[in-house]
Amino acid sequence: MPRIAYLFLALGLLAACNDDVAAAAESQAPDTTPRKTLRAFSGEQELSKLLQRWRAQAERKRREVAKQAVMAPPPPPASAPDSVALMAPGSVATNEAAAAGDKEESITNVQTAGVDEGGIVKRHGDHLVILRRGRLFTVRIGGDALQPVSKVDAYAPGTDPSGAWYDEMLVSENTVVVIGYSYARGGTEIGLFDIDGKGGLAYRATYHLRSNDYYSSRNYASRLIGDQLIFYTPMRLSVWDAGSDQVYPGLRRWRSGATAEDFRRILPATRIYRSDDELDPLEDATLHTVSVCDLGRSDMQCKSSAVLGPEGRVFYVSADSVYVWTTHYDRDDRKPNRAAVFRLPLDGKAPSALKTSGSPIDQLSFLQDGHGYLNVLVSAEGDGDGMWKAETKSGDIALLRVRLRDFGDGSTAAPASAYRPLPNIGDSEVQNRFVGDWLIYGAAPYRWRKAEAGAKHPPAHALRYADRGILHALDVDHGVERIEAMGGDAVLVGGAGKDLHFTSVSLGQRAASRSVFVQRDAAQGESRTHGFFYRNEGERRGIVGLPIVGQARSNSMQRYLDQTASVLYLRNNGLHLGRMGQLDAHAERAVDDGCKASCVDWYGDARPIFIGNRVFALLGYELVEGRIDGERIHERRRADFAPNRAAAIAR
Repeated sequence: MPRIAYLFLALGLLAACNDDVAAAAESQAPDTTPRKTLRAFSGEQELSKLLQRWRAQAERKRREVAKQAVMAPPPPPASAPDSVALMAPGSVATNEAAAAGDKEESITNVQTAGVDEGGIVKRHGDHLVILRRGRLFTVRIGGDALQPVSKVDAYAPGTDPSGAWYDEMLVSENTVVVIGYSYARGGTEIGLFDIDGKGGLAYRATYHLRSNDYYSSRNYASRLIGDQLIFYTPMRLSVWDAGSDQVYPGLRRWRSGATAEDFRRILPATRIYRSDDELDPLEDATLHTVSVCDLGRSDMQCKSSAVLGPEGRVFYVSADSVYVWTTHYDRDDRKPNRAAVFRLPLDGKAPSALKTSGSPIDQLSFLQDGHGYLNVLVSAEGDGDGMWKAETKSGDIALLRVRLRDFGDGSTAAPASAYRPLPNIGDSEVQNRFVGDWLIYGAAPYRWRKAEAGAKHPPAHALRYADRGILHALDVDHGVERIEAMGGDAVLVGGAGKDLHFTSVSLGQRAASRSVFVQRDAAQGESRTHGFFYRNEGERRGIVGLPIVGQARSNSMQRYLDQTASVLYLRNNGLHLGRMGQLDAHAERAVDDGCKASCVDWYGDARPIFIGNRVFALLGYELVEGRIDGERIHERRRADFAPNRAAAIAR
């Protein structure tokens, strides 16, 4: 044989041998211990020296800017600002200016099994607990009941709730936790309520966690693992307040007459970590803080750790760690020019980090897999997921796959070989999701733009993330506004013209589009992940639930300002999707609820709920139960728990 043939044969045998060794290694428990970890500040003195140096730099820069302003010509007169009808999350306003247990089946569509996410409806035994417009409600569903039981304000008695948003709720044992943000009281607000076996609610305590606003149009601020409440809360590090505890996360128990001095600092310098990256103290020095609070104690205690980095961020919570991806942007064009991903273990061990490139789209861009790797879809022009930044264009994209043991002290970067370039899908909103062994991504026109009939939609793609195999193009004749798991397969949801399309995708040896269901003159009524739920009933069989609205309301703020019209249910039968029916709200019976706080449903007001063989739709202040007859769903009865009715109606 020619020598070149022997060479190829030898290389082939060597590659096969290496693949066998790699497969054997991955079948064992992976080593996830990082080679090095980040260094914490040795104490308050070292941290104070850094802040004093930053302050001196900031003062010099401020003087330079002031000198340039004196020499510059005067600016043109400013136009009158538009009037603002409501204070959205992220607005800065004064108080006067502002308007059941782990063993139960989850009713929340979560990213990671065992890691519950803050939402608007949870289950506690025989009751559903609902958070809406600044109030908590319970509705009894046990014993085939459907009966409103209790309601209570979601904030401390005697508190002025204006200027606060109560967004997320979790249930741990007999404790209901309400998470919000108060502009008036300076941080994340944590309300604790007792719930008994009969669904009765009673206020227990309120705590404030000093932080900046955590709001994201896609992500959730809180997670629950067992009785450990986990928060990600960013906080800008102000060099002008160097030496004051006011610049660090703190915790206080609310009381009448509470002041800023009641905050107790919970982030010592010895729990603040940083890499060797230089930061601009005037632009983006931020404490990316993870706080873990123990709900098993009568007096809630919290501990915090933080990494010091630029302000751009996306965070993701796995079963054992919190990942924070920080991004520094070019000052002129706001494109990311350097980035890092930090891993903060939940067991209190020191964080580790890697230098990286680009930015994830949102938390769904991450997956810590069972083989000891972190997988992240990154984009060249991503802007993080703070506020509405995840809804921006993506630019070039790639899949980053790195071993957890290759994390270190932040001085090393992920190698170029760890990135797999992927096809760009244009100037549009990107959706992405890891489903089983696959990464799926697609795009849709920007949410605030009107969809054009006949517009060409970019293809979606699927890739086995663990290997360098073939990239599968998915045939979808619509925008991709949502990607969800249906058992071991997936469904892509999005608009085309005036209609809403659902495309099923098989995920086996290869990925392929299988069938399309079209709901005429409709759009998604809820864009958050919790708006979707799938009841798995066996091999490629189950029920899809998703809130929908008429197309006329699909591209405006109306989806946030009034009740969702209905929840649509589809039957998945061998990846063929068929309509079962929908459960509708009685919008004509809407009442003035005397709302005092959180009077805009930024987290939505509609959810499909499956409990055992029963099917429900949460629709504003109504809980509607459906009855499945063969392959159809019909309304069985409903309960109205609106707070200002003389008596809640159930029939």
